[in-house]
Amino acid sequence: MERLHELGYTNVRHYRGGVADWQDAGGPLESQPVPLSVTGPTAALGDRPQARLRSRPINVSHWEQWANTLPAVVERCSTPQLFFVYLAMIIVCGGVYWLAGLSQHHHLIAGSAPVDVSVRGLATAIYFSFVTATSVGYGDVVPIGALRFLAVTEAVAGLLIFGAVIAKFVSRRQDEIIREIQRVTFEDRLDRVQTNLHLVLSEFQMVVTMCDDGTCRPERISTRLESVTLVFAGEMRAIHSLLYRPHQAPEEPVLGAILASLAASLHELSELLSLLPGGLTRSPTLEATLKTVGRLADEICGECVPQVYAPALTVWMDRIQEIARRIA
Repeated sequence: MERLHELGYTNVRHYRGGVADWQDAGGPLESQPVPLSVTGPTAALGDRPQARLRSRPINVSHWEQWANTLPAVVERCSTPQLFFVYLAMIIVCGGVYWLAGLSQHHHLIAGSAPVDVSVRGLATAIYFSFVTATSVGYGDVVPIGALRFLAVTEAVAGLLIFGAVIAKFVSRRQDEIIREIQRVTFEDRLDRVQTNLHLVLSEFQMVVTMCDDGTCRPERISTRLESVTLVFAGEMRAIHSLLYRPHQAPEEPVLGAILASLAASLHELSELLSLLPGGLTRSPTLEATLKTVGRLADEICGECVPQVYAPALTVWMDRIQEIARRIA
């Protein structure tokens, strides 16, 4: 409402139900579009010349850009790279502490004596840098002057980098667990596909037996055939997904067994369709499911699947495509 008052509207009140509720209640709505000028930063609203639409450019500060870029950079770095950056920071800051011994106002103090520019002073400076980066802070070496700001910066950076290294280790373990879960799920999925294909094949054979006996009513045959065909279409989609969008490629013997079961089921379905009694009327659901099965099976061929398989698997794929064309 404050924004509407700023734009020049005076007869404004709050309506809790919103525009949709207001319209359902029969409230009036303005149907005329609000003219906006595209030639300047302001625009007149309706017939109110005092109303101005202020253009507010969206400015993203450098700090916000840095905050968005830094996590992406850390994510791209590996654990050894982050650890190397951590050690390099300690050594570089130690060198700065050591060279600061040339100054009289900005240097390190170990005990009561300033750290000089010597080999012993270099060891002390690197020791102080390591203690600062790990946030231990024994207090035996103290920075003086501007080195205090460097020590604080190093301590903060050390905590961030060390935290990123720990996060990398944790995420690596999580990735291993996720991969293991995906592997178990994938194996269960393959087992379920094989089991369902065997059940579908048994059901097709049962319906063939019912058709050969001639003692079963066509309505019961149609209902049972429609049910098993729907299950078969679902397994066909799963196999199609395994071949065209594999998140994890199945092993060759497992895939060969699945394709063999699929070819046997399609062959049995083809024989079953030729044995159906003349008085059986196919429902629209059965017709649509048969078209789906034929289309999916026709797309399974050695030249269609975008992967390289052994010649034996290619033979199974071509046989599946041949049976699918007979069904169509």
